[in-house]
Amino acid sequence: MYGLIHRELIARHHLQGDETPIQVINEPGRAAKSRSYMWVATIPLKLTNRIVYYAYSQTRAGSFAQKQLYSTYQGVLQCDGYAGYNLLGDQAIKRVGCWAHVRRKFKDAFDADKQYVETPLRLINSMFRLEKTWQHFSPRVRQRRRRSKIRPLLKQFWQWVDHYDGLAKSRLGKAVTYAADQRMYLSRIVNDGTMDWSNNTAERTMKSLVIGRKNWLFSTSPEGARSTAIWMTIVESAKANHIDPTKYIEYILLGVAQLPTFPKKEQLAAYLPWNFKESDLEAVKRAQAGVLIPDKNEDKNAS
Repeated sequence: MYGLIHRELIARHHLQGDETPIQVINEPGRAAKSRSYMWVATIPLKLTNRIVYYAYSQTRAGSFAQKQLYSTYQGVLQCDGYAGYNLLGDQAIKRVGCWAHVRRKFKDAFDADKQYVETPLRLINSMFRLEKTWQHFSPRVRQRRRRSKIRPLLKQFWQWVDHYDGLAKSRLGKAVTYAADQRMYLSRIVNDGTMDWSNNTAERTMKSLVIGRKNWLFSTSPEGARSTAIWMTIVESAKANHIDPTKYIEYILLGVAQLPTFPKKEQLAAYLPWNFKESDLEAVKRAQAGVLIPDKNEDKNAS
């Protein structure tokens, strides 16, 4: 199921990605205090049949994203400015940036020096206010609104960035440098109404892992970290599709066990989260219990 969910993920045309540190105690050749990472890839909010996919790696190196997580992906990927994503290139995978990361850096600079940061932060906030009013629009309508309403704001923002001549190592200087380095990726979102204006959806899915990490603290082994990735994928994908994770897990455990040792993709596809209905769980229970659990529909027909 975990492998099938990954294949379904990379078949999509729009993804959002993020990563966060985890600790794995008994990794071969590494100290117990070494940092490992959990990567996440998910689907923008505008799309249906949503997936939240977690993957464990010993490293944050971009080679993991390039050779494993996104190795055969062809589409649009939204992520922050982490340099590791540069290994993905810009051919098969078309990267777009995250304006929330830009805003945070300018907000930090604004708290230190309001006078010089007021203009760029005001422009960024205006973009987000407009986006909020369009969040329920179709991708096509949102694309048109972005081109007509946000593009002029972007032009003003980049003009301000181009004319900045302050200290490069100040908070504001670092915010400007970050934005300038991401300019191509940040500007692309104007022409893509499907992708969100920020990568916050991926970051919110990572919060579930972070909250769990505060409780379980670490994984004992790489196998344990991979198990965490599998269970997090199952649970968070269920939640993303507005279904009860407990019932969904019960359905998988009961139903998949009845499949052949090497099930076909079509057989497993019935257990993907967006195909689940609570009536499916009842049907699996009836199949296992024989006539012990009556079919409610049969009772209605009989009456």
